Amino acid sequence: MTFTLARGKDLWFHTKNIPGSHVILKTTLPQATASDIAAAVLLAAYFSKSRSGSKVPVDCTERRFVKKPNGAKPGFVIYTDQTTYYATPDEAEAQKLLSK
Repeated sequence: MTFTLARGKDLWFHTKNIPGSHVILKTTLPQATASDIAAAVLLAAYFSKSRSGSKVPVDCTERRFVKKPNGAKPGFVIYTDQTTYYATPDEAEAQKLLSK
């Protein structure tokens, strides 16, 4: 998904140093809204191994800064130019976001 659906300015989210899903926020506006970023951060935290934690660190960067090293395992990437957000996963909120 990161390399097939996402484009350069789309935002990529993943929990920092914690296994979990990559989340892509497609950006059609000049800049993503704060509520869209908050939703993506929450989903990345919820779909990680830290689902039951609090203040889970989630890195965000533009897709153009995400690279897959040659020979790397599936899902492994390196990235730069990130901003770290913190979220406490909430199942009810995540389910509400997913049902939209």
